[in-house]
Amino acid sequence: MNLNQQIILITGPARSGKSEWAEFLAKKMNQPVTYVATAQRDPNDLEWQVRINQHQIRRPDDWKTVEVPFDLVSLLALTVSSDCLLIDSLGTWVANFLEQDELSWQTIQNDLLLTLQQISSKVIFVAEETGWGIVPSYASGRLFRDRLGTLTRKISIIAHSVYLVTGGYVLNLSELGQPLPSN
Repeated sequence: MNLNQQIILITGPARSGKSEWAEFLAKKMNQPVTYVATAQRDPNDLEWQVRINQHQIRRPDDWKTVEVPFDLVSLLALTVSSDCLLIDSLGTWVANFLEQDELSWQTIQNDLLLTLQQISSKVIFVAEETGWGIVPSYASGRLFRDRLGTLTRKISIIAHSVYLVTGGYVLNLSELGQPLPSN
């Protein structure tokens, strides 16, 4: 297991407090923070705009915000050790690639994981837990759930800290849990 002292993964269900916990940890870093928004804006989706605005209002004024719906690997490769990146969210980023075939997705995923193992900046990922309910009855839902679950698990293997946020409570899985044995 290759633990990267710079990577933190925060996972949990919708509206559990994942982003707030990520923001709290980023503030504690006492470093310049870049908030990496992976969502694609849709001016026709007012509810989505409200969610984006809620996140923006919570952020400190001195944080830089960049919108990176696709090219996360290039952004990570260009960061320096004094940076702290808060990436919100991994699920939205994965959703942006659902139309990619499996081979293309594997390349994208592997490029991200390789880059994460080589960076020196601090990176905080917010990732949604989607597999706690029923299996989606439609193919794109199953594809999303499986891709996000697999990528989250792979990032957790190299992360220094993994947190589960649910019901407004934070559990440090790195301290309380035990990683699955490698195959």
